[in-house]
Amino acid sequence: MKNNIRRRSFVKTMMASPALAFTPGFLQTGNSECQSSPLQKLKISLNAFSFNIPLREGSMSINNMLEFCAGTAIEAVDITGYYFPGYPAVPKDEYIYHVKRKAFQLGLDISGTGVRNDFTNPDKNKRKEDVQLVKNWIECAAKLGAPVIRIFAGTQMPAGYSWDQVAAWMMEEVNACVEYGQKYGVMVGIQNHNDFIKTADHVHKITSMINSEWFGIILDTGSYKTGDPYQQIADTAKYAINWQLKENVFNNGVEEPADLNRIISAIKTSGYRGYLPIETLGAGDPKIKVPVFVEKVKKALG
Repeated sequence: MKNNIRRRSFVKTMMASPALAFTPGFLQTGNSECQSSPLQKLKISLNAFSFNIPLREGSMSINNMLEFCAGTAIEAVDITGYYFPGYPAVPKDEYIYHVKRKAFQLGLDISGTGVRNDFTNPDKNKRKEDVQLVKNWIECAAKLGAPVIRIFAGTQMPAGYSWDQVAAWMMEEVNACVEYGQKYGVMVGIQNHNDFIKTADHVHKITSMINSEWFGIILDTGSYKTGDPYQQIADTAKYAINWQLKENVFNNGVEEPADLNRIISAIKTSGYRGYLPIETLGAGDPKIKVPVFVEKVKKALG
């Protein structure tokens, strides 16, 4: 229990300032006073999936997206791996450092990256391929200066196995990624995505299976699709090392606009400090939708 408390304190402080997190003296202090600081820095980031269609079809480049973000109140970007040329292969260093330099020149941080993996696959060889995919992109994240990489559980529930059995092998693979992430100074976050991980109870179970300061949840506010989403968000916010803040939630299965005040209140209560990547979905021009949602989030942050 003591280790879990220490881990959460470390995570929340680290995500507020990646530069501070990797200062040797900071890592050695274990000072929990940072958690009770009245200064709670929450910064708006953008998950690149908000521009999924233009990025995928080529009408917008990563450069274009960075330039757009720089003209808004957005302070950072989370660029998933599949928006980089050549994915699933990691791009050459020249391109990685181009993106890093471009963001820096525009005054933007790179708050994270991510890959699409499936650790629920019963084929161990397929899972090992995905572990290697994550490891490759952990190295890329380190080069980008991204403090966290986002991974997934997977989408399968193989016949003949219980949820707990699949979770056991899934988290064995996640642990291998976490250990690798620690070597490169990159935290590994698994997203609740209404796939294999559907509920707060699922999140509680998987987080109990790894005790590492380098592991946590990417809390997706729009992916608790059964029951009370606000209660589940509040209940699992303590595990979050990063977020995906979405326009809508599913309240007892019914999609409706998110009560951002309730969500931000839960985030603040948890003690989280750091980036809040937003993600807009559905129809409409993201160049219009994103700034509108940013303003709503800013208002909720106070």
